[in-house]
Amino acid sequence: MITIETVGCVKEASRILGDKWTPQLLRFFVNEQNVRFCQLQDLVDGINPRTLSARLNMLEQEGVIIKSPTTSAVRCEYSLTKKGRDLLPILRSMESWSERYAHC
Repeated sequence: MITIETVGCVKEASRILGDKWTPQLLRFFVNEQNVRFCQLQDLVDGINPRTLSARLNMLEQEGVIIKSPTTSAVRCEYSLTKKGRDLLPILRSMESWSERYAHC
C-alpha cells in the first residue's frame, strides 16, 4: 500500500516568503544576530535599495523582524523576532533542497 503524504494550507507562508528576495534576506538574519541595511545590500547581490526597503518594511509589519536604533541613533539594525526564528525550519528545508538539486 502506498502512503500519500498531504500538505495543508501554505497560503500565509507563501505570502511572506513567496518572492525572489525575502528568503535570501532571511538567511542573513539567521546567520547574524543583528543586520544593518547596508550590510544586507552588500550581502544580497543585485537587490535594489527600494526593493530592500520594501521587503524590510513588509517583514517588520508582519512581525518577522524588528527594527532597532543603534547606539549612534542615526542608523538602525534589524533582527529576527520569535515569529521570524520560527521560519528557520522552512529556510533549512529550502537550503537542503537547493544543495541537492541546484548544486549551490
